[in-house]
Amino acid sequence: MSAPFLWIFLPFILAGILSLLRNQKVITLIACIFTLLLTLAAWLLPLDTVMTIGGWSFKLTSSLNILGRRLVLGPADLSLLALIYGSAVVWFVAASVTKSARRLNSLGLAIVALLVAALAVEPFLYAALLIEMAVLLSVPLLFTPGKYPGKGLIRFLIFQTLAMPFILFSGWLLAGIDANPGNLGLVQQAAILIALGFTFLLAIFPFHSWIPLLTEESSPITVGFILWMFPTVALFFGLGFLDHYSWLRDAPALNNILTTVGLLMVVSGGILAAFQKHLGRIMGYAVIMETGFSILTINLAKSVGLNLFLTLLIPRTLCLVVWALSLNIFKGHSPSLLLNDIKGLVRTFPFATSGLVLANLALAGMPLLAGFPSHQAIWGGLATSSYSIVIWALVGSLGLFFSAVRVMTAFSAAPEGAHWESHETVAQRVLLSIGFIALFLLGLFPQWVLPLWTKLPAIFSHLGQ
Repeated sequence: MSAPFLWIFLPFILAGILSLLRNQKVITLIACIFTLLLTLAAWLLPLDTVMTIGGWSFKLTSSLNILGRRLVLGPADLSLLALIYGSAVVWFVAASVTKSARRLNSLGLAIVALLVAALAVEPFLYAALLIEMAVLLSVPLLFTPGKYPGKGLIRFLIFQTLAMPFILFSGWLLAGIDANPGNLGLVQQAAILIALGFTFLLAIFPFHSWIPLLTEESSPITVGFILWMFPTVALFFGLGFLDHYSWLRDAPALNNILTTVGLLMVVSGGILAAFQKHLGRIMGYAVIMETGFSILTINLAKSVGLNLFLTLLIPRTLCLVVWALSLNIFKGHSPSLLLNDIKGLVRTFPFATSGLVLANLALAGMPLLAGFPSHQAIWGGLATSSYSIVIWALVGSLGLFFSAVRVMTAFSAAPEGAHWESHETVAQRVLLSIGFIALFLLGLFPQWVLPLWTKLPAIFSHLGQ
């Protein structure tokens, strides 16, 4: 058996089978157990080594040839697989207490498999086609039955699709650069095409408008999954470019570009979140801000390695899961999710209220919460190069913090004499309580996920070494 078959084809086949089932509990149970097993396999099983269990011997090979192309998942990639599939388990478990569980567990598993294939395929330009397939599968996941597709879904499809030709053309030019590395014209053209492709993939200004629109239109738990999965894979895909091409990694203008783009996303995301009246849009702008922080950490990779980039991943996943689940609960009570319509809900939805506010504060870098250690390290790393950059980054974080204050104020505006009660289900209360504890524990003991941070940099041969 090969690693690509185990972590790409097998999940995709199971996703097709799950789409034929109708029982939501059965679908959720199968998807969660299977994804958990894939996570454990990625963490425990060695590659290219004969293993014997009882009288049965088998070997997981690293590559698989299909249609003249190779899918390669080497030993260094196992930690990334554990991260991706482990995070998918968390999303699937959170979705189990919502009405979106059936679609998310089946289509979500297929999307994860396709995006893992995009990271594994050689030559890399075929990754654009696999990402586009994942985008197309996301449409039925984000589409609300019985409603006309909204502007956010249409823009998501358009902008992500526009990234594909730029990546394909850049792959064609990069092949020419390998054959003739002294051709500066090809180098400049390839760099421009790569930049445009990732501008669309990462929803960089001015192509970010689909994110806040989509958070208004679709189920928060499904939107949260998409906003976690696609930017994460796109960032690793981009790091692969930097690691493989030394002329791109050592380009004199790269540092200024990454700093400018990262700060633009951090500041715009934080400030715009501060003035939103829709709870979903606040989460959308928080995702934009977090993507900006990731881009800033890539710029710091030469001096402090990739650890700052990697430390953002697990806290971000946890915060988005808790935030999206809380929003999903509120959407069942107040579909508009406007601040004026959720006044006083802290007395009737105390768990969902606490989850939303804590996740918001954690992503803003509030001390004692999961996002603080990573954000503090980023602020310290940025301070070594420029104090003005740190100030602007803090402005973005303060904007998101101010949005949390506005939300808390609205939640607390309960009528006099209102009674305290909990309208969440028992399962929702249990999952949110686990999320609260995890947010605090990860903020107090960030070293607990240190084994993952130490293994992930091995994916890249040159970047941050």
